[in-house]
Amino acid sequence: MVAPSRLDIHRRVRGERTLVTLAGDIGPATTPLLRAAVEQCLLDGATEIDLDLTTVGSCDARGLDVLLSAARRAGRVHARLRLHHPCAQIVRLLDATGSTALLLAPLASPVPPTASSDLMNTATRAPEDPVRRPGRPVLRDGIRLRRLTRRQAEDMCEDIADLASESVAGTVREAYHDRGDFLHRLAVTAHRPGFALLVAETTVLVGCAFGFPVGSDGSDGRQDGGSLQEIIQRLTFRARFVVLTQVVAHPHVQHRDIARRLQQRLLTDLDSSLGVTLLHPADRGARAAFSSWGWQNLGEVVGMHGAVAPCVLTLSAEGQPSARR
Repeated sequence: MVAPSRLDIHRRVRGERTLVTLAGDIGPATTPLLRAAVEQCLLDGATEIDLDLTTVGSCDARGLDVLLSAARRAGRVHARLRLHHPCAQIVRLLDATGSTALLLAPLASPVPPTASSDLMNTATRAPEDPVRRPGRPVLRDGIRLRRLTRRQAEDMCEDIADLASESVAGTVREAYHDRGDFLHRLAVTAHRPGFALLVAETTVLVGCAFGFPVGSDGSDGRQDGGSLQEIIQRLTFRARFVVLTQVVAHPHVQHRDIARRLQQRLLTDLDSSLGVTLLHPADRGARAAFSSWGWQNLGEVVGMHGAVAPCVLTLSAEGQPSARR
């Protein structure tokens, strides 16, 4: 059974300017709430309506129609509606429909801060669970971390592959990157039990990490001939760990912390204190990158399936002791 869409709507009024913060998904079940919220802003005399989409995971065509209608309605009464911090999916929808200039606020346009008081909260859901749910986006410094379902990962695989290629372009790591191999690795990993994929977004995709759990709970340990689980357990004395198949981050200096945040969040979501990855021993660029992200190189491991003995790297979750050798 598919869970119904949910949308939380928080409103804060500052004179003639109103900030509406949305959290959830904009779809058939939630567009009436959005329409009513914007209409109420106009009825209350708002001339500037800022819709903060930081924690909105998706928007369908019907939701876009509501936003466009609301923008036109605002224009007729000399008001303005602008979108702030949309996810990559919404940005693509705006671009595809030619709605970017009409709805999207310029990057320099400030958004009033939210507050814990004077808020309107409406939702198509049960009362809020005080514990943050793993699937909800997390915002920090304008960068949103979001976990994707298998279907969403399939839909975004080409965008993720583009980012992976861009992250190594013009570096020594480029020689060890093949787009086809990357897409195959993503497709294979997506079918592992417990598969998890996180993306980091601003208005575009800037980072990605994916993997799967292995361990004493019966999770899939069949990697490279079925020997990886046994080898890692001997090297680290850990019965459970997460194989991080890939960590990708945009090379821009402003995004240097993305990989660390993605990999730690992935370990948290999969309830593990140890991450493991395998690298080609000659790929020194990748080893340097992983080292800068806090990984420990345990050296080349002979006897695993494949023509080349890979380097095994481990990562301990924040606050956990390093892997024992």
